Amino acid sequence: MSSPATVARPNFLDVAHDLSDHDMRGVDHLIRDRLSSDVALIKQIAEYIIGSGGKRLRPMLHVLSARAVGFQGEAHLQLAAIIEFIHTATLLHDDVVDESGLRRGRRTANAVWGNAASVLVGDFLYSRSFQLMVELGEIEIMHILADTTNAIAEGEVLQLLHIGNAAVDEAAYLNVIERKTAVLFAAACELGAVLAEAPPAQREAMRRYGFELGFAFQIVDDLLDYLSDSGTLGKNIGDDLAEGKPTLPIIYAIASAPPKDAALLRAAIENRNDDLPMEPVLAAIHHSDALDRTRDKARNHARRACEALAILPASPQREALCGLAEYAVARSH
Repeated sequence: MSSPATVARPNFLDVAHDLSDHDMRGVDHLIRDRLSSDVALIKQIAEYIIGSGGKRLRPMLHVLSARAVGFQGEAHLQLAAIIEFIHTATLLHDDVVDESGLRRGRRTANAVWGNAASVLVGDFLYSRSFQLMVELGEIEIMHILADTTNAIAEGEVLQLLHIGNAAVDEAAYLNVIERKTAVLFAAACELGAVLAEAPPAQREAMRRYGFELGFAFQIVDDLLDYLSDSGTLGKNIGDDLAEGKPTLPIIYAIASAPPKDAALLRAAIENRNDDLPMEPVLAAIHHSDALDRTRDKARNHARRACEALAILPASPQREALCGLAEYAVARSH
């Protein structure tokens, strides 16, 4: 007797892309239209970053969330562009602070045009996003996004303070990624419910979904720094370690590794890997249970994200959002 055919699992990112395709084409058109500037370098750098092949995950989350709670208008397109401008501004600033040379498989803007130009174009994108907010004329939307951008800035400063500090614990790490990553995911999803004038319980559910998804996504990003390769990940492997960032995999490894390995890992963070070979440091992490624990942590956040959606009416958009939570954990880049 023949064995039953294996049912292929859907590619959740492709499903989300297909479902949001019409809206996202409108978002992309709006993004390129509103990048317009009389200053040629601004447009050149902004186009370089915006067109660099990113997932557009945050604006896609926004348009899917808006449709999942029944929004029928067009204002979500402008809000999605605002969210992408804010995210892109943070990338420009991050790469300068981190002295990064590679992102999404291409040279970073600061590597091409220098730090000063990258910082100033990031500032332009922040200010352009606030111009677009004012055009919408909704004080509640401006309030949410103003609080969000302020929290992102606080997260960046907190992360800077943790550089080279091997004593950073899990709670401190989670505080950083809450502000750096989770708050923008949460705002993107909650604002869909705000536009739809959804009931308070649905609005809170969307915010909780985005918040948990943001945690899952960033934890996996930090995990992939020790698991992937530069061709797949689009940045140099071990960058977080070389920059002295105590992310969750190394925090867990220091806590569970034998004393000799733990000392090596602490030295790698404190010395920013200047005089330590990468191979034994990475081996110490892989020989511990840190990577499995980190993946389990991300899975728990993804599960809670999906659970938050239960209050919403059944729809293809709700299923796509839940699928994106699974994708966030299963992805390789």
